[in-house]
Amino acid sequence: MKYFLLWSCFPLWLSGCIGSPSLPSPHSLQILCTTEMIAGPLRSLVGSHVQVSSLMGAGVDPHLYKPSPTDVQRILDADLVLYHGHHLEGRMGDILDHGNSSGPGSKRHHYIAISESIPQARLIHSAAETVDPHLWMDISLWIEVIQQMKEVLISIDPEHVAEYEKSLKPLVEELTRLDAQVFDLIAKIPESRRILVTAHDAFGYFGRRYQLEVMGIQGISTESEASIDRVNRLVETLSSRKIPAVFVESTVPERNVRALIEGCAALGHNLKIGGVLFSDAPGPAGSGAERWRDMVLQNARVISEALR
Repeated sequence: MKYFLLWSCFPLWLSGCIGSPSLPSPHSLQILCTTEMIAGPLRSLVGSHVQVSSLMGAGVDPHLYKPSPTDVQRILDADLVLYHGHHLEGRMGDILDHGNSSGPGSKRHHYIAISESIPQARLIHSAAETVDPHLWMDISLWIEVIQQMKEVLISIDPEHVAEYEKSLKPLVEELTRLDAQVFDLIAKIPESRRILVTAHDAFGYFGRRYQLEVMGIQGISTESEASIDRVNRLVETLSSRKIPAVFVESTVPERNVRALIEGCAALGHNLKIGGVLFSDAPGPAGSGAERWRDMVLQNARVISEALR
């Protein structure tokens, strides 16, 4: 009930978003992103006239995130809110889906699910036809999302189109090099060992792009529960194929991963934790995964070292 009352403060007038009128000038744009996976690349696109911030920092699980009253006010105060969509942000995303408003006397709100700009054919769907929202795990796909960020910026701030266009090119070049680095790291793993088992199913796009077989103990959302049958099947697979390591995630408790290790030990297979991966949030200072691009590269290094 607490959060129902909290969210009821959102205006209820509905309208479109990307095609919205540009903001009055002069105006210092205030852009709020739900996660650093969006905010990080966006900061590379904008100039000093734009302030970019995020709601969720290091170690915060977006699947389980519940906004505080202060967070709600930040959303209402922002000129633009960029969020992932595809239910990554849970109930908050559902509210933002219907929150674009321009009621009498109200501020114009722009809430845009930036990942939903990618065509359905490029997305991964679960057996229940749920879209996997972890697109940032595939650098090439996230470059397309970043290009959509640029289009959104131009639509609300056309006066700075040249600046946004100029900023995009070196960013894409940098990320293309990063994509090649990840390919090189994963290519060092023997093909028979290219099985990535993690706490929840967040690495589907990573596996599809960089040619790994991916298995999660939990489903796409950390709200899902791991079944005993799922754990038993993973134990059998890991043991029979002699996979040396599984991985914990920075935003997910490791108890289910420990269950895999114990199960493999009972079958005579020595399974180890290969390291910590950053799936739904970047890491804290000193982790080597402070930004989105750092966390993807750090994940590739940890996976490559543990599985080869």
